[in-house]
Amino acid sequence: MSQFPKDFLWGVACASFQCEGAWDEDGKGPNIWDDFCHQTDGVKNHDNGDVACDSYHRYKEDVALMVQHNIKAYRFSMSWARIIPDGDGEMNEKGFAFYDNLVDELLANGIEPLITLYHWDLPSALQDKGGWLNRDIIPAFARYALLVAKHFRGRVKKIMTLNEPQCIAQCGYESGVHAPGYKLPWEQVAKVYHILCLAHSAAQRAIKAELGDEMTVGAAICGNLCYPSVDTPAGREAAYKATFDLNRGWSFNIFLDSLILKRYDESAFPAIRNFAATIDPADWDLMEAPEFIGINVYQGSEVDEQGNDVPRYRGFPITAMDWGITPEVMHYGPMHLYKRYGLPMYITENGMANNDVISLDGMVHDPQRILYLNSYLRELKKCIDEGVPVLGYLQWSFLDNFEWAEGYSRRFGMVYVDYRTCDRIPKDSARWYAKVIESNGETL
Repeated sequence: MSQFPKDFLWGVACASFQCEGAWDEDGKGPNIWDDFCHQTDGVKNHDNGDVACDSYHRYKEDVALMVQHNIKAYRFSMSWARIIPDGDGEMNEKGFAFYDNLVDELLANGIEPLITLYHWDLPSALQDKGGWLNRDIIPAFARYALLVAKHFRGRVKKIMTLNEPQCIAQCGYESGVHAPGYKLPWEQVAKVYHILCLAHSAAQRAIKAELGDEMTVGAAICGNLCYPSVDTPAGREAAYKATFDLNRGWSFNIFLDSLILKRYDESAFPAIRNFAATIDPADWDLMEAPEFIGINVYQGSEVDEQGNDVPRYRGFPITAMDWGITPEVMHYGPMHLYKRYGLPMYITENGMANNDVISLDGMVHDPQRILYLNSYLRELKKCIDEGVPVLGYLQWSFLDNFEWAEGYSRRFGMVYVDYRTCDRIPKDSARWYAKVIESNGETL
């Protein structure tokens, strides 16, 4: 295969709660995932993030492994409660020191840091005040965002405000499978989405007003991406329309349409329309379009030329999360988003959970992951070749880690973590990915 664009950014990703541990060290405040793990039965095997991968203490080892495997960028999230223990009060210097040290270690080794401000671990003190249902969280988030941006001025060039608002709203406030574990009607879930949009916008305005072009601001989004069963103009158009059908209930555009188009799609179902009727029109003037979109891509839905879902055949390939293996979505998904929004993008997450084990030779062999990543990246190259400005790819995840409600039962990493000792063992996929990066994709 021909190489990816010259300046294509190859990297990996992880999130604070999933890998850091040190849940109550150095002045960190509790967050909603600490509470969800400690106070509910919401996590498999009663697992928690108290130690996780212990990256708080072993970050230098992790960066050394990244260097060993040619990683050029690391997307990580910051723990809001580690920086500001109550979410909107005094800054915790010791908490900030960890991220200072991590960023400096990355830069010293030629790895670009990309920061995500919020990856689901809201300070408990803010949740006690209503969390993402309370508009008072908007200025608190903007203050936190500006504090981080100013602190890393000149060292960090790209920052993402939110990770997967769809999961924040729907898993946290509708289904209750994620913290804070609420099961609310959709009018309330729509309110959460709206406040998330306003929080992103306030944070972006604050950062841009202070730093201007020194820092680029985006958000990492997920949703139901569709791909055509037949690659015809009609097939592509059907897949495009299906991708942005809010009736499917899990969509990119419930968030991005608000920020960029300042409206809800006409396919919005009654509960969203009911909430929309209560929105102060002045709110739409506060919306700020991100400067880039981060797309988290795992699986998609195949649709026919009429936009109907094509049933998956018996024995359809799946991952250990029971997610379909649908590499075509990496070709068509970013195309749909670029057609609708016209913004540059990064693949901010892509990877698979696999049943990885240490083999008799002491190594971890994961040919399934190599096959998965190879097929998705080949489809991504097709997308780029058609003119879609995908600027980088961040594999999820560098380390095996805490997989939210699934606890430690699902392994997404290219580096195996023994959770008894936190020892790391690079898998075959890590060495494979190192060669992909070295060749800028030519070995695919």
